[in-house]
Amino acid sequence: MKINNLFYSILFLILVSSCTKDKGYYNETVQKVTYDGTILEYLQSKPGVFDSLLKVLDRSKMNAVLGSNEKYTFFAPTNQSFQLAIENLNNTRRESDKSLEYLSNVDLKHLDTMMSQYIIKGSYPSDSMLLKDGIKLQDFKYKRTMNAKLTTATSSGFEGGGPKVIEYSDTKNSQFTRNWITATTASINIEAKNGMIHVLSSNHVFGFNDFVTRLTYIPPPPNLFVTVGGKFSVSRETGGGPDAVEASKYVFDGNRETKFFLGGFNGVWMQVELNTPTAANSYTLTSANDIPDRDPIDWNLQGSQDGENWVTLDSKSGEEFTSRFQQRVFWINNTTAYKFYRLNIQRNRSGGDFQLADWSVNKGTAN
Repeated sequence: MKINNLFYSILFLILVSSCTKDKGYYNETVQKVTYDGTILEYLQSKPGVFDSLLKVLDRSKMNAVLGSNEKYTFFAPTNQSFQLAIENLNNTRRESDKSLEYLSNVDLKHLDTMMSQYIIKGSYPSDSMLLKDGIKLQDFKYKRTMNAKLTTATSSGFEGGGPKVIEYSDTKNSQFTRNWITATTASINIEAKNGMIHVLSSNHVFGFNDFVTRLTYIPPPPNLFVTVGGKFSVSRETGGGPDAVEASKYVFDGNRETKFFLGGFNGVWMQVELNTPTAANSYTLTSANDIPDRDPIDWNLQGSQDGENWVTLDSKSGEEFTSRFQQRVFWINNTTAYKFYRLNIQRNRSGGDFQLADWSVNKGTAN
């Protein structure tokens, strides 16, 4: 009896110690896998996994980057990531009775821009991403802001009970995570001779939700602010003055990365006096980088010969921008050559702040 009691006591202590140590689940230790070759050679050594990726790297000439002696971190999309992107694109093209496209013939300019987001200069293992908010990174070519954060997946009903994964995000140049598009990794810390490889999960769609948008985007007609030129003005300047980082001049500059911001918003107009009277038959508005509540939703466009007597050319109410940096084109039935065009913003979505990345008046043929 004493032997049995001693046996059960020892068994109980072992079980308690084990549960305390492991917290009731498998506590994974992040390991590094070493590969005796470059990042490019690693991808080439995995037939059936990275075939589509290698095709895009070859078309964009980025294979030379990943095969070089410089240090890079590569978040590698698998074949399925490209397959999902192409399927989504061609589903959209079928609805418009357009011919199908594939990685071998889609616009290289857009492929190049999207592919660069997965390549970061410098070697970043997962333990460099332990900060609560992750670390900010920039793609090696276009300096787009990305974010990488090491976290623990949920497993067997335990939050944080699964393997370590990296959340890799396109921040869309926004400080608010709700605007980010995030991919997670399937495997991490593959250390090649020239850097680090983190393989993305197969459910990631290549392009961070931009693939279809970029490849079906129809550019607006020529911008009269550029082709004709003129003088620009607004009814109220931003609080920091005309040279502030979010001054009114940035709403006319054709750069979606800049914006015009106003606090205490109760309406504003923006105006161009063209160098030569011209008949505009369209105009554009582009949403800014963050906080959708600041977007305009009610406005009208007016034309004038003298800057005093105005004709309303278009009115909108309850409009919505569905993403950040979204450029929307509005066509109008106008054949009169006006000297002045004015956009009257009457209401924003919510709150006391207003912002707009860009406005333009345009002339061209409707698609």
